[in-house]
Amino acid sequence: MAKCSNDGLMGNAVTGKPVTECQDLSEVFAASLPAFGGAYLRRVYDAMRAVIEKRIPLVITCAGPITVSDQHRAWLIPLIKAANTAYITVTDAICYHDGHDCLRETAERPIREVDMWGDDGALRESGVIRVADTGFDEQVLFDQDAVATEILQRPEFQKKMTTTERNYLLGKQFALREKALGIKPGLLSTCTELELPVFIGAPADGSLFLNSVKLWALARMGKINYGFEYDLHEDVFESCAYHHWGLFDSEAKSFAILILGGGVPKNYSLQPEPTLSQIFFLGDIRGYDYDVQIVSSPVTDGSLSSCPPAEAVSWGKVNPDTYTTQTVSMQGDYSSYMPFIVRALVGKELLHNPPKPLRLYAQRDALKDKLLKKIGNDEEAMKQIMETLSLPAVLKI
Repeated sequence: MAKCSNDGLMGNAVTGKPVTECQDLSEVFAASLPAFGGAYLRRVYDAMRAVIEKRIPLVITCAGPITVSDQHRAWLIPLIKAANTAYITVTDAICYHDGHDCLRETAERPIREVDMWGDDGALRESGVIRVADTGFDEQVLFDQDAVATEILQRPEFQKKMTTTERNYLLGKQFALREKALGIKPGLLSTCTELELPVFIGAPADGSLFLNSVKLWALARMGKINYGFEYDLHEDVFESCAYHHWGLFDSEAKSFAILILGGGVPKNYSLQPEPTLSQIFFLGDIRGYDYDVQIVSSPVTDGSLSSCPPAEAVSWGKVNPDTYTTQTVSMQGDYSSYMPFIVRALVGKELLHNPPKPLRLYAQRDALKDKLLKKIGNDEEAMKQIMETLSLPAVLKI
Protein backbone atom coordinates (compact mmCIF):
# COMPACT_ATOMS: atom_id res chain seq x y z
CA MET A 1 0.00 0.00 0.00
CA ALA A 2 1.35 3.38 -0.95
CA LYS A 3 2.22 5.62 1.97
CA CYS A 4 -0.06 8.65 2.30
CA SER A 5 1.57 12.03 2.13
CA ASN A 6 1.81 13.88 5.45
CA ASP A 7 2.74 17.20 3.91
CA GLY A 8 1.43 19.97 6.10
CA LEU A 9 0.11 17.55 8.72
CA MET A 10 3.12 17.60 11.02
CA GLY A 11 5.25 20.43 12.31
CA ASN A 12 8.55 20.62 14.12
CA ALA A 13 10.00 17.78 16.16
CA VAL A 14 8.67 17.62 19.72
CA THR A 15 11.69 18.25 21.93
CA GLY A 16 12.03 19.64 25.41
CA LYS A 17 15.12 21.35 26.75
CA PRO A 18 16.03 20.25 30.30
CA VAL A 19 14.92 22.97 32.70
CA THR A 20 18.25 22.62 34.48
CA GLU A 21 19.92 24.01 31.37
CA CYS A 22 17.60 26.99 30.97
CA GLN A 23 19.05 30.38 31.87
CA ASP A 24 15.78 31.94 33.02
CA LEU A 25 12.02 31.44 33.20
CA SER A 26 11.43 32.81 29.71
CA GLU A 27 13.62 30.06 28.29
CA VAL A 28 11.62 27.46 30.22
CA PHE A 29 8.45 28.71 28.53
CA ALA A 30 10.09 28.85 25.12
CA ALA A 31 11.98 25.55 25.19
CA SER A 32 10.78 23.24 27.98
CA LEU A 33 7.02 22.97 27.41
CA PRO A 34 6.99 20.67 24.38
CA ALA A 35 3.46 19.23 24.37
CA PHE A 36 0.09 18.66 26.03
CA GLY A 37 -0.99 21.23 28.65
CA GLY A 38 2.50 22.69 28.69
CA ALA A 39 2.22 23.47 24.99
CA TYR A 40 -0.97 25.45 25.62
CA LEU A 41 0.92 27.45 28.22
CA ARG A 42 3.75 28.00 25.74
CA ARG A 43 1.31 29.27 23.12
CA VAL A 44 -0.14 31.73 25.63
CA TYR A 45 3.37 32.92 26.37
CA ASP A 46 4.32 33.14 22.68
CA ALA A 47 1.25 35.17 21.78
CA MET A 48 1.73 37.57 24.67
CA ARG A 49 5.42 37.93 23.90
CA ALA A 50 4.54 38.93 20.32
CA VAL A 51 2.03 41.51 21.60
CA ILE A 52 4.58 43.05 23.96
CA GLU A 53 7.51 42.97 21.52
CA LYS A 54 5.45 44.50 18.71
CA ARG A 55 4.04 47.15 21.08
CA ILE A 56 0.49 46.26 20.08
CA PRO A 57 -2.09 48.10 22.21
CA LEU A 58 -3.47 45.61 24.71
CA VAL A 59 -6.83 45.35 26.46
CA ILE A 60 -6.79 43.31 29.67
CA THR A 61 -10.01 41.92 31.12
CA CYS A 62 -10.11 40.35 34.54
CA ALA A 63 -12.86 38.64 36.52
CA GLY A 64 -12.48 37.55 40.11
CA PRO A 65 -11.42 39.41 43.27
CA ILE A 66 -7.75 39.77 42.44
CA THR A 67 -7.38 42.80 44.71
CA VAL A 68 -8.38 40.65 47.71
CA SER A 69 -5.62 38.17 46.91
CA ASP A 70 -3.06 40.92 46.19
CA GLN A 71 -2.55 39.55 42.68
CA HIS A 72 -2.79 43.08 41.32
CA ARG A 73 0.50 43.92 43.01
CA ALA A 74 2.03 40.50 42.35
CA TRP A 75 1.65 40.41 38.58
CA LEU A 76 -1.18 42.54 37.11
CA ILE A 77 0.41 45.94 37.71
CA PRO A 78 3.81 44.72 36.41
CA LEU A 79 2.06 43.43 33.28
CA ILE A 80 0.14 46.68 32.79
CA LYS A 81 3.40 48.63 32.93
CA ALA A 82 5.32 46.23 30.68
CA ALA A 83 2.73 45.99 27.92
CA ASN A 84 1.35 48.75 25.72
CA THR A 85 -1.83 48.61 27.77
CA ALA A 86 -4.72 50.57 26.27
CA TYR A 87 -7.33 49.95 28.95
CA ILE A 88 -8.52 47.32 31.40
CA THR A 89 -12.00 46.01 32.16
CA VAL A 90 -12.74 44.63 35.62
CA THR A 91 -15.59 44.03 38.05
CA ASP A 92 -16.85 46.59 40.53
CA ALA A 93 -15.79 44.15 43.26
CA ILE A 94 -12.17 44.47 42.13
CA CYS A 95 -12.42 48.25 42.56
CA TYR A 96 -14.16 47.92 45.93
CA HIS A 97 -11.64 45.49 47.43
CA ASP A 98 -8.78 47.57 46.05
CA GLY A 99 -9.45 50.06 48.85
CA HIS A 100 -9.13 47.63 51.78
CA ASP A 101 -5.41 48.22 52.22
CA CYS A 102 -5.76 51.98 52.74
CA LEU A 103 -8.46 52.13 55.39
CA ARG A 104 -6.53 52.20 58.65
CA GLU A 105 -2.91 52.23 59.71
CA THR A 106 -1.92 48.60 60.31
CA ALA A 107 1.36 46.72 60.70
CA GLU A 108 0.22 44.02 58.28
CA ARG A 109 -2.29 43.64 55.48
CA PRO A 110 -5.82 43.23 56.91
CA ILE A 111 -6.50 40.34 54.54
CA ARG A 112 -5.26 37.06 55.96
CA GLU A 113 -4.92 33.41 54.97
CA VAL A 114 -7.98 31.31 55.81
CA ASP A 115 -8.68 27.58 55.53
CA MET A 116 -10.76 27.16 52.37
CA TRP A 117 -12.31 23.98 53.77
CA GLY A 118 -12.76 25.21 57.35
CA ASP A 119 -15.87 25.93 59.40
CA ASP A 120 -17.69 28.81 57.70
CA GLY A 121 -20.26 28.84 60.47
CA ALA A 122 -17.50 29.56 62.96
CA LEU A 123 -16.14 32.28 60.69
CA ARG A 124 -19.57 33.89 60.54
CA GLU A 125 -19.92 33.84 64.32
CA SER A 126 -16.47 35.43 64.62
CA GLY A 127 -17.26 38.12 62.07
CA VAL A 128 -14.75 36.90 59.47
CA ILE A 129 -15.54 37.29 55.77
CA ARG A 130 -14.03 34.54 53.58
CA VAL A 131 -13.07 34.78 49.91
CA ALA A 132 -11.71 31.37 48.88
CA ASP A 133 -8.58 30.95 51.03
CA THR A 134 -8.41 34.58 52.16
CA GLY A 135 -10.35 36.31 54.89
CA PHE A 136 -10.75 39.58 56.73
CA ASP A 137 -12.66 41.05 59.65
CA GLU A 138 -16.17 42.16 58.77
CA GLN A 139 -15.24 45.61 60.06
CA VAL A 140 -13.18 46.02 56.89
CA LEU A 141 -16.41 46.10 54.88
CA PHE A 142 -17.97 48.68 57.18
CA ASP A 143 -14.80 50.78 56.99
CA GLN A 144 -14.74 50.49 53.22
CA ASP A 145 -18.39 51.49 53.00
CA ALA A 146 -17.69 54.53 55.17
CA VAL A 147 -14.78 55.59 52.97
CA ALA A 148 -16.78 54.96 49.79
CA THR A 149 -19.70 56.98 51.12
CA GLU A 150 -17.44 59.93 51.93
CA ILE A 151 -15.72 59.79 48.55
CA LEU A 152 -18.94 59.53 46.54
CA GLN A 153 -20.25 62.69 48.19
CA ARG A 154 -17.24 64.74 47.10
CA PRO A 155 -18.04 67.60 44.66
CA GLU A 156 -16.22 66.07 41.69
CA PHE A 157 -18.53 63.04 41.78
CA GLN A 158 -21.78 65.01 41.61
CA LYS A 159 -22.45 64.58 37.92
CA LYS A 160 -23.12 62.04 35.20
CA MET A 161 -19.98 60.14 34.20
CA THR A 162 -18.55 56.98 32.68
CA THR A 163 -17.16 54.11 34.72
CA THR A 164 -13.70 55.18 33.56
CA GLU A 165 -14.14 58.65 35.06
CA ARG A 166 -15.45 57.29 38.33
CA ASN A 167 -12.49 54.94 38.59
CA TYR A 168 -10.04 57.68 37.66
CA LEU A 169 -11.42 59.92 40.41
CA LEU A 170 -11.60 56.99 42.84
CA GLY A 171 -7.98 56.17 42.06
CA LYS A 172 -7.00 59.71 43.04
CA GLN A 173 -8.68 59.32 46.42
CA PHE A 174 -7.18 55.87 47.03
CA ALA A 175 -3.75 57.30 46.12
CA LEU A 176 -4.09 60.01 48.79
CA ARG A 177 -4.99 57.44 51.42
CA GLU A 178 -2.22 55.05 50.36
CA LYS A 179 0.37 57.81 50.57
CA ALA A 180 -0.88 58.97 53.97
CA LEU A 181 -0.77 55.43 55.37
CA GLY A 182 2.45 54.35 53.67
CA ILE A 183 0.74 51.69 51.54
CA LYS A 184 2.13 50.50 48.21
CA PRO A 185 0.01 51.75 45.27
CA GLY A 186 -3.02 49.63 44.47
CA LEU A 187 -4.70 48.99 41.13
CA LEU A 188 -6.87 52.09 40.74
CA SER A 189 -4.25 54.53 42.01
CA THR A 190 -1.71 53.02 39.59
CA CYS A 191 -4.14 53.26 36.67
CA THR A 192 -4.93 56.86 37.59
CA GLU A 193 -1.22 57.69 37.64
CA LEU A 194 -0.80 56.05 34.22
CA GLU A 195 -4.02 57.68 32.92
CA LEU A 196 -5.15 54.19 32.01
CA PRO A 197 -8.93 53.79 31.54
CA VAL A 198 -10.62 51.27 33.83
CA PHE A 199 -14.03 50.05 32.61
CA ILE A 200 -16.67 48.17 34.58
CA GLY A 201 -19.03 46.20 32.38
CA ALA A 202 -21.61 45.61 35.14
CA PRO A 203 -21.32 48.73 37.31
CA ALA A 204 -24.35 47.93 39.48
CA ASP A 205 -22.92 44.54 40.49
CA GLY A 206 -20.72 45.58 43.40
CA SER A 207 -20.65 47.16 46.84
CA LEU A 208 -19.32 50.50 45.62
CA PHE A 209 -22.57 50.95 43.74
CA LEU A 210 -24.58 49.72 46.74
CA ASN A 211 -23.21 52.66 48.69
CA SER A 212 -24.24 54.90 45.82
CA VAL A 213 -27.77 53.46 46.03
CA LYS A 214 -27.86 54.45 49.71
CA LEU A 215 -26.96 58.02 48.81
CA TRP A 216 -29.45 58.02 45.93
CA ALA A 217 -32.23 56.87 48.28
CA LEU A 218 -31.39 59.60 50.79
CA ALA A 219 -31.48 62.17 48.00
CA ARG A 220 -34.83 60.82 46.82
CA MET A 221 -36.16 61.31 50.37
CA GLY A 222 -34.87 64.86 50.39
CA LYS A 223 -32.28 64.22 53.11
CA ILE A 224 -29.19 65.14 51.07
CA ASN A 225 -28.16 66.47 47.68
CA TYR A 226 -26.55 63.78 45.49
CA GLY A 227 -25.85 63.91 41.76
CA PHE A 228 -23.63 60.94 40.90
CA GLU A 229 -24.93 58.94 37.95
CA TYR A 230 -23.47 56.64 35.31
CA ASP A 231 -23.61 57.47 31.60
CA LEU A 232 -23.53 53.97 30.14
CA HIS A 233 -24.13 55.18 26.59
CA GLU A 234 -20.97 57.26 26.70
CA ASP A 235 -19.19 54.42 28.51
CA VAL A 236 -19.71 52.01 25.61
CA PHE A 237 -18.95 54.71 23.05
CA GLU A 238 -15.67 55.46 24.82
CA SER A 239 -14.62 51.82 24.51
CA CYS A 240 -15.50 52.01 20.79
CA ALA A 241 -13.37 55.14 20.43
CA TYR A 242 -10.38 53.28 21.87
CA HIS A 243 -10.95 50.32 19.56
CA HIS A 244 -11.16 52.62 16.54
CA TRP A 245 -7.98 54.39 17.67
CA GLY A 246 -6.17 51.06 17.99
CA LEU A 247 -7.09 49.94 14.48
CA PHE A 248 -6.48 53.21 12.65
CA ASP A 249 -4.47 55.69 14.72
CA SER A 250 -2.16 53.69 16.96
CA GLU A 251 1.39 53.13 15.80
CA ALA A 252 0.78 49.38 15.46
CA LYS A 253 -2.59 49.78 13.65
CA SER A 254 -3.65 46.71 15.59
CA PHE A 255 -5.36 45.67 18.81
CA ALA A 256 -4.92 42.73 21.20
CA ILE A 257 -6.87 41.38 24.15
CA LEU A 258 -5.89 39.27 27.17
CA ILE A 259 -8.92 37.66 28.82
CA LEU A 260 -8.55 36.33 32.35
CA GLY A 261 -11.50 34.50 33.83
CA GLY A 262 -14.27 35.37 31.37
CA GLY A 263 -17.40 36.90 32.82
CA VAL A 264 -18.83 40.35 32.10
CA PRO A 265 -15.39 41.99 31.67
CA LYS A 266 -14.71 39.66 28.74
CA ASN A 267 -18.05 40.32 27.06
CA TYR A 268 -17.82 44.07 27.56
CA SER A 269 -14.40 44.34 25.93
CA LEU A 270 -15.47 42.24 22.94
CA GLN A 271 -18.35 44.61 22.14
CA PRO A 272 -16.62 47.52 20.36
CA GLU A 273 -16.21 45.71 17.03
CA PRO A 274 -19.89 44.76 16.56
CA THR A 275 -20.92 48.19 17.82
CA LEU A 276 -18.78 49.91 15.21
CA SER A 277 -19.55 47.56 12.33
CA GLN A 278 -23.11 46.31 12.97
CA ILE A 279 -24.65 49.25 14.82
CA PHE A 280 -22.81 52.21 13.24
CA PHE A 281 -22.08 50.43 9.92
CA LEU A 282 -18.51 51.70 9.63
CA GLY A 283 -16.37 49.95 7.05
CA ASP A 284 -12.99 48.24 7.48
CA ILE A 285 -13.69 47.49 11.14
CA ARG A 286 -12.21 44.27 12.44
CA GLY A 287 -11.95 42.54 15.80
CA TYR A 288 -8.85 41.83 17.80
CA ASP A 289 -5.79 40.63 15.91
CA TYR A 290 -4.52 38.83 19.02
CA ASP A 291 -6.83 37.09 21.51
CA VAL A 292 -5.29 35.28 24.48
CA GLN A 293 -7.59 33.66 27.01
CA ILE A 294 -7.21 31.73 30.25
CA VAL A 295 -10.72 30.78 31.36
CA SER A 296 -12.01 28.11 33.72
CA SER A 297 -15.41 27.51 32.11
CA PRO A 298 -15.70 24.44 29.85
CA VAL A 299 -16.48 25.36 26.27
CA THR A 300 -19.45 22.97 26.28
CA ASP A 301 -21.46 25.15 28.68
CA GLY A 302 -22.07 27.60 25.84
CA SER A 303 -21.41 30.69 27.93
CA LEU A 304 -19.59 33.78 26.75
CA SER A 305 -17.01 33.09 29.47
CA SER A 306 -15.94 29.89 27.75
CA CYS A 307 -16.25 30.81 24.08
CA PRO A 308 -12.89 30.51 22.29
CA PRO A 309 -11.51 33.04 19.79
CA ALA A 310 -12.79 30.93 16.88
CA GLU A 311 -16.38 31.36 18.07
CA ALA A 312 -15.78 35.08 18.51
CA VAL A 313 -14.68 35.19 14.86
CA SER A 314 -18.21 34.27 13.81
CA TRP A 315 -19.41 37.41 15.60
CA GLY A 316 -16.71 39.57 14.07
CA LYS A 317 -15.08 40.20 17.45
CA VAL A 318 -11.80 38.53 16.46
CA ASN A 319 -9.98 38.99 13.16
CA PRO A 320 -10.75 35.99 10.88
CA ASP A 321 -7.40 36.44 9.14
CA THR A 322 -5.34 35.95 12.29
CA TYR A 323 -7.28 33.69 14.63
CA THR A 324 -5.60 30.46 13.51
CA THR A 325 -2.12 31.77 14.31
CA GLN A 326 -2.48 34.64 16.80
CA THR A 327 -5.11 33.45 19.26
CA VAL A 328 -5.14 30.83 22.00
CA SER A 329 -7.67 29.83 24.63
CA MET A 330 -6.46 27.79 27.59
CA GLN A 331 -8.80 26.26 30.14
CA GLY A 332 -7.52 26.81 33.63
CA ASP A 333 -7.25 29.04 36.68
CA TYR A 334 -5.39 32.14 35.57
CA SER A 335 -4.19 32.86 39.12
CA SER A 336 -2.09 29.68 38.88
CA TYR A 337 -0.34 30.69 35.66
CA MET A 338 -0.12 34.47 35.36
CA PRO A 339 2.67 35.06 37.93
CA PHE A 340 4.97 32.79 35.93
CA ILE A 341 3.86 34.05 32.52
CA VAL A 342 4.35 37.69 33.51
CA ARG A 343 7.74 37.04 35.06
CA ALA A 344 8.85 35.22 31.92
CA LEU A 345 7.57 38.06 29.74
CA VAL A 346 8.97 40.92 31.78
CA GLY A 347 12.70 40.42 31.43
CA LYS A 348 15.51 42.75 32.43
CA GLU A 349 15.06 45.03 29.41
CA LEU A 350 11.40 45.73 30.16
CA LEU A 351 12.09 46.09 33.87
CA HIS A 352 14.63 48.82 33.22
CA ASN A 353 13.10 50.30 30.06
CA PRO A 354 9.32 50.00 30.23
CA PRO A 355 7.28 51.50 27.38
CA LYS A 356 5.83 54.95 27.83
CA PRO A 357 2.20 54.76 29.00
CA LEU A 358 -0.37 55.34 26.25
CA ARG A 359 -2.40 57.61 28.58
CA LEU A 360 -5.61 57.12 26.61
CA TYR A 361 -7.74 58.44 29.47
CA ALA A 362 -6.27 61.90 28.87
CA GLN A 363 -7.22 61.58 25.18
CA ARG A 364 -10.69 60.13 25.66
CA ASP A 365 -12.70 63.26 24.83
CA ALA A 366 -10.71 63.91 21.66
CA LEU A 367 -11.02 60.28 20.57
CA LYS A 368 -14.78 60.23 21.19
CA ASP A 369 -15.23 63.47 19.25
CA LYS A 370 -13.18 62.07 16.39
CA LEU A 371 -15.28 58.92 16.22
CA LEU A 372 -18.53 60.90 16.32
CA LYS A 373 -17.34 63.01 13.39
CA LYS A 374 -16.24 59.87 11.56
CA ILE A 375 -19.71 58.39 11.88
CA GLY A 376 -21.49 61.64 11.06
CA ASN A 377 -19.41 62.30 7.94
CA ASP A 378 -19.82 58.78 6.56
CA GLU A 379 -22.84 59.22 4.27
CA GLU A 380 -23.31 55.53 3.55
CA ALA A 381 -23.06 54.62 7.23
CA MET A 382 -25.50 57.38 8.21
CA LYS A 383 -27.94 56.20 5.56
CA GLN A 384 -27.91 52.69 7.00
CA ILE A 385 -28.18 53.97 10.57
CA MET A 386 -31.21 56.09 9.75
CA GLU A 387 -32.86 53.16 7.99
CA THR A 388 -32.69 51.16 11.23
CA LEU A 389 -34.98 53.69 12.93
CA SER A 390 -37.97 52.29 11.03
CA LEU A 391 -39.04 48.67 11.27
CA PRO A 392 -38.62 46.82 7.93
CA ALA A 393 -41.86 45.72 6.32
CA VAL A 394 -40.89 42.06 6.55
CA LEU A 395 -40.72 42.35 10.37
CA LYS A 396 -44.05 44.10 10.85
CA ILE A 397 -46.93 42.07 12.30
